[in-house]
Amino acid sequence: MKIAVIGTGYVGLVSGTCFAEFGHQVACIDIDTQKIRRLREGHVPIYEPGLQPMVEKNCAAGRLSFSSEFDPFIAEADVVFIAVGTPASRRGDGYADLTYVFEAARAIAPRLRDYTVVVNKSTVPVGTARQVARIIAQENPQARFDVASNPEFLREGAAIADFMRPDRVVLGVESPQAEERLRAIYRPLYLIETPFVITTIETAELIKYASNAFLATKISFINEMANLCEEVGADVHAVAKGMGLDGRIGRKFLHPGPGYGGSCFPKDTLALLRIAQEHGVACRIVEAVVEVNAAQKARMIRKIRAALGGTEAGKIIAVLGLAFKPETDDMREAPALTIIPALMEHGAVVRAHDPQAMKEAAKLLPEVQYCSSPYEACQGAHCVVLVTEWNEYRALDLSRLKALLAEPVFVDLRNVYEPQQMKALGFHYDCVGRRVPDKNIPG
Repeated sequence: MKIAVIGTGYVGLVSGTCFAEFGHQVACIDIDTQKIRRLREGHVPIYEPGLQPMVEKNCAAGRLSFSSEFDPFIAEADVVFIAVGTPASRRGDGYADLTYVFEAARAIAPRLRDYTVVVNKSTVPVGTARQVARIIAQENPQARFDVASNPEFLREGAAIADFMRPDRVVLGVESPQAEERLRAIYRPLYLIETPFVITTIETAELIKYASNAFLATKISFINEMANLCEEVGADVHAVAKGMGLDGRIGRKFLHPGPGYGGSCFPKDTLALLRIAQEHGVACRIVEAVVEVNAAQKARMIRKIRAALGGTEAGKIIAVLGLAFKPETDDMREAPALTIIPALMEHGAVVRAHDPQAMKEAAKLLPEVQYCSSPYEACQGAHCVVLVTEWNEYRALDLSRLKALLAEPVFVDLRNVYEPQQMKALGFHYDCVGRRVPDKNIPG
């Protein structure tokens, strides 16, 4: 198969590289000439474990190429994937901005020659594929094509594994010919008996939003339970374990913390609400999920403030972890972007460390002092706040860290450490939803 992928962002680059790994001939196209130049030079613009060597391998094999030109790749392609960004609207109303999707459709249309399947890989509102089909038909009435929906379910930090060994592949198609071509692309997955969901285009589009909204619901729910645990003296870890062992619930996404972030959950929950409103349908559970998530970030700020004795003014705070989750440098909607500015506005000095995200964070948080190690960040600090649970923060030399701090205050927003252990080491320790023995500070 010859495949063209429009967009070399997270979804486009990972998908295109993995399709090449399947053995297909893949051209990744992006109008950002600087990004294409760097990709051709071997510089992958995002941090994703395993992606760099896979890009290098498939480029060397001649299966993967990068271009800022649409010709001749669109005309030669059997399938064209649209994998451009769909950011939240600048109006702040929750709508997904489909500008890039429609621009891609207009660029594809005049270049189509033989029968081609045009696939929305981007996360888009229900009905977008129909709009793409109308645009292509208007721009090129002679084009022979089908439009399909093939949503992605890639977790940042585990995207390669998610693509190569997915839970399911969702294909929204309208013709046997389109289905046959897409099944052929994913044929290597038949060997591991991957479930395929073949459905209508609108259903496929909604599956993506419904999936992300449900996962976000689990996160907000366990965060509310964590807050309740703090008030009644219960342990949220035991609560989550007791819930998760129920096969109807499952253990995943029952991890309390400072709230969800990233490129998907914040944007997709709001977009789903807008879709529901447009069709006169109430989505009260999703509305509550969004509200709880915002409140959780605010609660974390109050938790840090309380640990500092009621005010952060004049205090040095060491922040460990900036990315919204481990194994990525993605700062989109990261809890740190809410927590750090609030602390600095009230007079705190913030020193931060993250294994991968400091370059991206510096663009958004220029006033922060960035450090080469977690220990450098903690030197002379009045409090250390663990925001992102990178593996290297799970085995810190706690005695060394305590000696570096001006005050032994540790606020663990990811529950990485055990309260009893931290108390025994002499820390004034606070976490999320767990009782700290003889706690010296309010939670």
